[in-house]
Amino acid sequence: MKPSGFNNELYLKEQSEAILNRIKNSRFDKLYLEFGGKILFDYHAARVLPGFDTNVKMKLLSMLKDSVEVIMCICAMDIERKKIRADFGITYDSDTMKTIDDFSEWGIQAGAVVITRYEEQPGAQSFRNKLERRGVKVYTHKFTKGYPTDVDLIVSEEGYGANDYIETSRPIIVVTGPGPGSGKLATCLSQLYHEHKRGISATYAKFETFPIWNLPLKHPVNVAYEAATAELRDVNMIDHFHLDAYNEKAVNYNRDIDAFPLLKRIIEKITGESSFYKSPTDMGVNRAGFAITNDAVVKEASNQEIIRRYFRYSCEYAMGLCDRETVQRVEMLMKDNGLKPEDRKVVIPSREAAITAKNKNKGNKGTYSGAALELPTGEIVTGYNTPLLHATSSVVLNSIKKLAGIPVEIDLLPSYILNSLMHFKQEIIRSSFVSLDLEETLISLAISATTNPGAEAAMHKLRELSECEIHLTHMPTPGDSAGLRKLGLNATSDPDFASKSLYIG
Repeated sequence: MKPSGFNNELYLKEQSEAILNRIKNSRFDKLYLEFGGKILFDYHAARVLPGFDTNVKMKLLSMLKDSVEVIMCICAMDIERKKIRADFGITYDSDTMKTIDDFSEWGIQAGAVVITRYEEQPGAQSFRNKLERRGVKVYTHKFTKGYPTDVDLIVSEEGYGANDYIETSRPIIVVTGPGPGSGKLATCLSQLYHEHKRGISATYAKFETFPIWNLPLKHPVNVAYEAATAELRDVNMIDHFHLDAYNEKAVNYNRDIDAFPLLKRIIEKITGESSFYKSPTDMGVNRAGFAITNDAVVKEASNQEIIRRYFRYSCEYAMGLCDRETVQRVEMLMKDNGLKPEDRKVVIPSREAAITAKNKNKGNKGTYSGAALELPTGEIVTGYNTPLLHATSSVVLNSIKKLAGIPVEIDLLPSYILNSLMHFKQEIIRSSFVSLDLEETLISLAISATTNPGAEAAMHKLRELSECEIHLTHMPTPGDSAGLRKLGLNATSDPDFASKSLYIG
């Protein structure tokens, strides 16, 4: 079991008090709370803060549910380009609908969806129709005229006034979205404008877990945030506004610090009075740093996350999804922190497994892939590809055999199932690749478990692989990626393709 470095109960107490105090200690009727990061299934936070409950922020909102309602934001351009949330493998529009369902299950009112940067794009219009026909209120906001230079135009009927006003009824309005660039801040400010036009006093605050403002600038947790947002070019900085106002060091990131003077002027223009915020850090209600209980554990976990991000961006570069500068940025962060790819325990064993596969098949053409998985005990299990199985499938089967105490030479998948599947793939659907990916292997295991007690015992061990570390020498196929996500494995791979074919089907 991994050591814990974070106290969720303390975090819930600190965070709920901070949010409630923000509105109790002010003269405002409403608080628009911009929620950065993931409200549900925050796997990044769980990886860098071991012990962090991936749904602790939803538990927080559930504690406040009688005072809270939610506005979901999604950028029309993200709908059009079918932007993917990597940890689920689903598009931003699908994630928005899933999140609304999740809020409902937690008893939290998700009142509306705002499509930002809306210009009647076909995909965005289709998404709007889909939601409205299911009874969801949908609003649209166009790009704000005058932004970011002309504050008088921004705060006018042609600027924020041109946006739909979103009816809300509770004192805390959480504004969130599936990812960065969803238009959360613009929606908050637009609502402040409309509320004040209606004589309702409203204010704004930001709840974003990272960077953690009261940790040192170069603390691995904050460096891991920079690595996670390398494609956005986010850079952590000392909040000089906060330092000047309070003579206290606080960490924020460049976009918030750069935007603060403009944001302050906009709020002052809307309210007609001087803002009580003196720094970007003032705007935050972030208390995660106060719930860290083991700094050494957190540092090591964060260093591992930096390495994971290096592998992820290296693979995205190979697939044409990011630029070389993004990879170089993470390489620089690794160098600054004295890290190298091989500091991830499963990297070298996976490469050794690929060499073993090649040596066993001398004279045969093909690509040989290796995989290594670290069990909860810390033991490393390896696997490699064969004519029957992908390397990912092999290592998972070997791992659950180990956990179930089944000898490695015992087959969990009988030959009649494998032969039938290979015949189906090759002759019926005419697939170019007949070996089983991880998703296909898991289905085969479930079928085998109906008649094979060993397979049934091994299948129940799959739950124990959740949050385990795995590394592959080649980028996973879609079926491997889906299986890895469903098992909850923390997966990385070398930026190499498993086949020379441009199309895998």
